[in-house]
Amino acid sequence: MISRLTGILIEKQPPKVLVDVQGVAYEIDVSMQTFYALPPLNERVQLHTQQIIREDAHLLFGFIERAERETFRQLIKVSGIGAKIALGILSAMNSAELAQAVANEDIKRLSAAPGIGKKTAERMILELRGKLTDFYVPNPEQATSFINQHDDIINTLLALGYTEREAQAACKGLPENIDVSEGVRQALKNMLK
Repeated sequence: MISRLTGILIEKQPPKVLVDVQGVAYEIDVSMQTFYALPPLNERVQLHTQQIIREDAHLLFGFIERAERETFRQLIKVSGIGAKIALGILSAMNSAELAQAVANEDIKRLSAAPGIGKKTAERMILELRGKLTDFYVPNPEQATSFINQHDDIINTLLALGYTEREAQAACKGLPENIDVSEGVRQALKNMLK
């Protein structure tokens, strides 16, 4: 198994790159995250790689970050996700964003990736839950901000005469980055459902 390559970057044509390693040029498929992080042509590059051997081809996928390769390995284990779709997912979002989307069960965000529909997004959440935690470290400041906004939305609903239980139920599923006025509006909509 080829696990890492270090050589000279001699060609860049997304999603493929060519890396010359002591006179042997390796053709490697990369995500757009990795592509944009590559050095200029004729510069030295190191890629963490994943080799996939099929009946009709030997494929090599490369990643600047080891975390991206590990995420790729987890993705290709999900039923219905092959190497090309996994690469597309990692082109649409980095490892931390994917881990956050899975942790938050954000089907909308996951299904925005190329080749991913609602059912595949649900399967990803089910099969990847708890497996990407190394790549997602919630920002404590962001979490505190969300808790404060969440409390403000609940307090506003209480002031409008709703019970604590009704307010809590209405706030379930609100996005983390929602401001208080929009949160109250959406919470009131949730109560009408």
